[in-house]
Amino acid sequence: MRDYPSPNPNVKLAEITYWSEGLKVKGLLATPLQNPKSEGILYLRGGIQNVGMVRPARITQLAANGFVVFAPYYRGVRGGEGKDMFAGEDRFDAVNAVEVLKRFCDSERIHLFAFSRGGLMALWTGIIRNDITSIVTWGGVSNIEYTYEERVDMRRMMKRVFGGSPMTNPSAYEERTPLDRIKEINASVLIIHGMKDDNVSFKHAELLEERLKELNKRVETWYYPEFTHYFPGVANRNVLRGACQWMKLQ
Repeated sequence: MRDYPSPNPNVKLAEITYWSEGLKVKGLLATPLQNPKSEGILYLRGGIQNVGMVRPARITQLAANGFVVFAPYYRGVRGGEGKDMFAGEDRFDAVNAVEVLKRFCDSERIHLFAFSRGGLMALWTGIIRNDITSIVTWGGVSNIEYTYEERVDMRRMMKRVFGGSPMTNPSAYEERTPLDRIKEINASVLIIHGMKDDNVSFKHAELLEERLKELNKRVETWYYPEFTHYFPGVANRNVLRGACQWMKLQ
């Protein structure tokens, strides 16, 4: 652990290096000073490598709502070993980060709060682990083939990382898409999505909701017809605060 500058005087930040499947991976821990043994949130960022990097302001915002928050950077980022494979083997960076978070919580209640690509990471963590209380996926990816179809700007990266397109290497896309194993999730799920989202289309939310309901899972949806992938300031803070209250009630 090493101290990290915090934008909030009421929240302490520390950068942690931890083990994930034999690799040293890094992440950022936020602890509220007034209630340092709160319930835990694992914050799962979007993007890949340095794009969409963990923002101290975001995780201190969550911590200020009464949670200990740990946000893994994912492998291969800021001195971490290995290579980010966009929800490939790096999904275990999230799975193993739960153990790190538990060391700093005074509660067995662990929540996942995911944004964009982090939605895949959260769903896989909820599938692989049976100790997750709730999952919030905000503008989250649920089907990686949809991402390939929708994001022309990401196709070159996806072909390089996945070893081809959905047509030439379908197994690489299938193994990253968690929908066929959703039945293994026991946590409550909250889906937040802007219906004008061009980065992660609203189809991802609809597909995930449909699949969870088919399996009689506990799911709630907050859909916003006026918003894109990025909610404006006041709305963003209000939705985040509401999501934090929702997690506490699960």
